[in-house]
Amino acid sequence: MKLRFAPSPTGLLHVGNARQAVANALHARRHGAGFLLRIDDTDVERSREEHVQGIQQDLSWLGLQWDEMVRQSERQPRYAAAAERLRHSGRLYPCFESEEELRAKRDLRLRQRKPPVYDRAMLRITPEQRTQAEANGKVPYWRFRLSDGMVTWDDLVLGRSQVKLPSISDPVLIRADGTVLYTLASVVDDLELGITHVLRGEDHVTNTGVQLDILEALGGRPDRFTFAHLPLLLDEAGGKLSKRFDGLSLRALRHDGIEPAALVSYLARLGTSEDPHPLSFAELASTYDVRRVSKSPARFDMRQLLALNRRTTHHMSFEQVRDRLPAGATEVFWNAVRGNVDMLSEMRHWWDVVGGSIVPPVQEDEVGFLLQALDALPDDSAERPWSETTWTEWTTALRDASGRTGRALFHPLRLALTGEEKGPELRDLLPIMGHERVSGRLRMAAS
Repeated sequence: MKLRFAPSPTGLLHVGNARQAVANALHARRHGAGFLLRIDDTDVERSREEHVQGIQQDLSWLGLQWDEMVRQSERQPRYAAAAERLRHSGRLYPCFESEEELRAKRDLRLRQRKPPVYDRAMLRITPEQRTQAEANGKVPYWRFRLSDGMVTWDDLVLGRSQVKLPSISDPVLIRADGTVLYTLASVVDDLELGITHVLRGEDHVTNTGVQLDILEALGGRPDRFTFAHLPLLLDEAGGKLSKRFDGLSLRALRHDGIEPAALVSYLARLGTSEDPHPLSFAELASTYDVRRVSKSPARFDMRQLLALNRRTTHHMSFEQVRDRLPAGATEVFWNAVRGNVDMLSEMRHWWDVVGGSIVPPVQEDEVGFLLQALDALPDDSAERPWSETTWTEWTTALRDASGRTGRALFHPLRLALTGEEKGPELRDLLPIMGHERVSGRLRMAAS
């Protein structure tokens, strides 16, 4: 068994790409299969080397490991050889229509209420007509003549699937400039590189029917391949998830503080009846079954991912995050705050709260109480340093002196000390903040 993930290096990887990568990697690990990273860079104009490097970085960040990597740009002779075989068998034929001519044909068929399928006019061109067209400076592009029947397969996600080839235009496999298109290159690669299982998006269903026909024309056996087409992702509102939304690129999620383990766990369970839990890659792979993915589109809910990220973060040790915390942050600080953040990027703010300079809001209606709190503030000395009991001692004395309880007692203090309505337990923050910082903020909030 061998699987592959085949991104095009024309932009950033997004969660939709990542879902397919995770599915392939988990399926491969579960079954002890090979996993190939194939860079589909036949589009020379749009492909960028920095995107190739970005893909590798993103996949490594997710914890996905591949056994080998190939670039389609380095396999052009293999595609040329396959194209020649298809020409020799009569399945690849030259076409000379311009874009304007093709558009006119499509418009005419639509006006006649016919499907806009290519009419195969170039199959009827005579050798003399071809010679004349080339003499006039026209360079052919090449179409594959599809079979007349129906292609069927048992899909691991969608079940029994079929594509009616007569309802599809013969696909262009080679442009006039000689560029080999994905449709042919992918078939050649899957055949020659030993791929057995193809897990990809549902938008490739028609491609699968076409590619199986090409595969058979090249002498391959369609029954050698197993397919699984994952339904497309929707956004939280139920609309199509836009790849143009940079906020859902892996680079942006990583920058914002999403943990790779949380994202992989979320994507692995997305579209199934199983609730996501923070699990390691090995734990996810041990039970992963692509057949559990629903046929219906799944919604990518950022709130669910953040909730899972929070749970993942809570279970991380100080050693796991030390290098990603603000300079000077201690294990005591991490243990005090980690239960109140969705992402590690929020740690910068809380470090400013406990160890930096923030300006709390002035509480004009609470001036008297805040000054009373300042008077009741325990000393912080070498003989009796502040500890986890200081908060209780302070608020108990303040309660007795002011007669306040509950929110009336605690809320003005939290707002004055942190500038926030909610957050980590103040009993844990107080010893880290220290007497000077706490007293200073009480004065500012009361000024």
